[in-house]
Amino acid sequence: MTRVLALIAVAALAVVLAYLGRFWIFDLWGRPGLFGLPALRPQGDLLAQWLRGTPLRPFDLLIWALGVFAVLSFVQAVVNRLK
Repeated sequence: MTRVLALIAVAALAVVLAYLGRFWIFDLWGRPGLFGLPALRPQGDLLAQWLRGTPLRPFDLLIWALGVFAVLSFVQAVVNRLK
């Protein structure tokens, strides 16, 4: 049972990380945004939207990759500590 819950958690984390990056290919909700929040637009790529207008905008993919690495490392450390 714990393995199934871990797989569900990993899948949910993967969906969130894909939505934050430019790899989101689904339009699952309408124009107003998820739950009516315009910040959660249907086409994803939130990191590029957050970096728009800053000098870091050309490096959004690199920042996303480093962020994913940091998040996965943190989750692995938490899981190791809980075991």
